[in-house]
Amino acid sequence: MTPDQLRTYCLSLNGAVEDRPFPGSPGLSAFKVGGKIFAFCSLDDSPLRVSLKCEPELAVQLRQAHAAVSPGYHLNKRHWNTVVIDGTLPERMVRDLVEDSYDLVVAGLPRRERLLLDRP
Repeated sequence: MTPDQLRTYCLSLNGAVEDRPFPGSPGLSAFKVGGKIFAFCSLDDSPLRVSLKCEPELAVQLRQAHAAVSPGYHLNKRHWNTVVIDGTLPERMVRDLVEDSYDLVVAGLPRRERLLLDRP
């Protein structure tokens, strides 16, 4: 998965927007839904890395099973993983992890906002 493919996929999710909220890190993109971040990524990094929300139990399992998955860098390690996109994980799995992160964030939004996203 290339940086452009990752950006395109994140932005394809309903209501997702890209933001650069950290002036001290101008290359860091934050992908948000409902004003909440579901993915952090510096699209210029090599190898490409993306930090994603994850259910705590699954986060631990993924870290144990895949060397490309580690605790979230500078994030709450219980709820965030950083995934290295270096070809060791199937692209479908990366997409699933992005979508899972998005779904977790949407689930925490007020009902009114979820309904606007067609996610009751």
